[in-house]
Amino acid sequence: MSVVFAFEFQTSKTRSVKALYSTVRSDIGGLITYRAMPTRQVPIDMLDQFFFLNHHGPQVYEPNNSGLPFEPHPHKGFETVTFILEGSLVHSDNSGHVSEITAGGVQWMTAGKGIVHSEMSSNEFKKNGGPIEMLQLWVNLPKEKKSLEPAYTGLQRNDIPKIDVGTNAKANLISGMLNGQKGPLESSTDVMMSWLEFGKGSSFNTEVDPSREVFFYVVSGTIEVNRETAGERTLVEFEKDGSQLEVSSANGAVVLFGHAEPTGDPVVAEGPFVMNSKEEIRQAIKDYRSGKFGRTIEDH
Repeated sequence: MSVVFAFEFQTSKTRSVKALYSTVRSDIGGLITYRAMPTRQVPIDMLDQFFFLNHHGPQVYEPNNSGLPFEPHPHKGFETVTFILEGSLVHSDNSGHVSEITAGGVQWMTAGKGIVHSEMSSNEFKKNGGPIEMLQLWVNLPKEKKSLEPAYTGLQRNDIPKIDVGTNAKANLISGMLNGQKGPLESSTDVMMSWLEFGKGSSFNTEVDPSREVFFYVVSGTIEVNRETAGERTLVEFEKDGSQLEVSSANGAVVLFGHAEPTGDPVVAEGPFVMNSKEEIRQAIKDYRSGKFGRTIEDH
């Protein structure tokens, strides 16, 4: 008697593209700014941990300019990830961190229980001017981590591994695992974060667990992702119906790409404070005004 074993081979299903969202022009002083999220079309909790993105520039500052407009201000309850594509950014905070990150670098700050920081231009940039393009992404902290001690990490271009991830495609890997390689930064919440650089005729395929929320923003150029076309300054929303991402670009593109396990927590934001309830927002404002965020930057 013969026995026949039947094996069912399953192939990974591509995630469907649910929607494409264009940015909204929202300049800050003289700084050209495009808001990708939240907007009227993109609710603050649409991508769970990823809930805010500003795209500044590209633009060229003239000599003898006043620099970037981000003077000392507070944050609480989340993390900021700032990508410096062109120009430079000087970070200073009341935990004592001061650093200037130049083109190709990243700043990752954990506001946690409360911090005051500034993001300014160097004296050299204000004197000489030059090109600027940067993006700031806000990553929410789950409720059990909103009281983390503030922290800051600045990575220069040479600190960030640039890895081949496909045909004429490279990833600048910041945190988490991508195609079997690990980024230099340990995220508080197991976030994979990178930015992808596509050359002409490029392609990139990767797997993301269907349970994880995908963050995917086209900075420049045009890409094809899972059979949909997305141009520059476009946020892509995916369904959770598969694990495969298939990306290609005929003429080149730059994409911010990350993913994280959803927290499912409610998100309530007011200005620079992001908590889980309105009462927690009121308490955050009260704590800041009463000095519980610590000394101002000028006190150092």
